Amino acid sequence: MKKTTRKSGRKESARKKPAARRNVAAKKGGRRGSAAMAMKKVRPGAVGMAAKKVGSRGVIGTVAKKDGHGGGAAHAAVNETAMSLRRRTATILERLERLYPGAKCSLDYENPLQLLVATILSAQCTDVRVNQVTPALFARYPDAHAFADADTFELEEMIRSTGFYHNKARNLIGCAQALVEHHGGQVPADLDSLVALPGIGRKTANVVLGNAFGIPGLVVDTHVTRLANLLCLTGQKDPNKIETDLMEVVPREKWTELAHLFIQHGREVCVARRPRCGDCVLHDLCPSSTV
Repeated sequence: MKKTTRKSGRKESARKKPAARRNVAAKKGGRRGSAAMAMKKVRPGAVGMAAKKVGSRGVIGTVAKKDGHGGGAAHAAVNETAMSLRRRTATILERLERLYPGAKCSLDYENPLQLLVATILSAQCTDVRVNQVTPALFARYPDAHAFADADTFELEEMIRSTGFYHNKARNLIGCAQALVEHHGGQVPADLDSLVALPGIGRKTANVVLGNAFGIPGLVVDTHVTRLANLLCLTGQKDPNKIETDLMEVVPREKWTELAHLFIQHGREVCVARRPRCGDCVLHDLCPSSTV
């Protein structure tokens, strides 16, 4: 009888296990379901954001909004239709245009090649530093042929203070050689040809197109990435995906200007380490505002 009892007990417990696992799975599923409507935990004082598109009806974003006392995070949800998002974006641009009239590229240049070179040098470097280096650089290398024939060591020494000078010198020479070989030494005025050049990505290409050729280009740098996320205009971190999201809510004729406005606002008010939300003209339009 004891053996029978033990066997039946094992069988009974074996039959119970699937049910127990189902209960655990159901509980986990419940937690996942509720978590889908909640924001990830953020450290005190941090501002986080996640947003995703919902079909063609607009976006639903979840924003971690810092409380007024700087301790902990209060969660606020932002639900917008595509039309509402476009209206808010238009208002953002209007206010920034009033705040920064005549905002423009801060790199000094006189022609498309000089802007291309300056933009390559600006990677991980301030525009102020680049502008200090380029006058002598452009005097020494006035055209693409000169850059293509440059001595690597000499070029590196001239651009050393911009940082990463080994890679930058290699890209400058390779880019110039490609310009000479495929474009007669001239900078092409189309995106596909620009990004095919050594060391040239979409950001650099859009800088050149928008500022040297007047062809709308949406530049996504660190300032644009940060502000676009804080303003809930995107939920992406990848520059190409951010560019795509912004293209949907910003009129084409404003693409180039948007970068200038966001960059200047990011430098002067919405600074990375300590945003001055109390002084920001966008605080009532920004879900991440602490005001």
